[in-house]
Amino acid sequence: MLGFLAAGGVAYAVDLGVFLWLRGALGQDPITAKVCSFLAGCTVAYLGNALGTYRRRAVALREYVVFFAVNLAGAAVQLLCLAVSHHGLGLTSARADTVSGLGVGMFLATCLRFWGTRTLVFRNAG
Repeated sequence: MLGFLAAGGVAYAVDLGVFLWLRGALGQDPITAKVCSFLAGCTVAYLGNALGTYRRRAVALREYVVFFAVNLAGAAVQLLCLAVSHHGLGLTSARADTVSGLGVGMFLATCLRFWGTRTLVFRNAG
């Protein structure tokens, strides 16, 4: 679990950094910024888990595809939290977008990703 959290922590930092950069400095809308930051964070998370947490296993295409699918489900959770906050509740500040998408959404998505990664992706490792 510590390896998963470490890989996730680095991926979270990448996700957060890309989101804030796109949302703030480049002025992108929150959904576009979140999609782009998700892709960057997902790639970092896969590499961290495949090469670190579950390093005893060979990297396989099937694992990458399932990992990406699990992370898409997590991203859907994050986007839903962001959309409800931004469009449904009218909380449109950059801070509100960050809290909903990368705070609440990330927490819920991490729970889903931990279960999915352990159960579906690297089920025979570790």
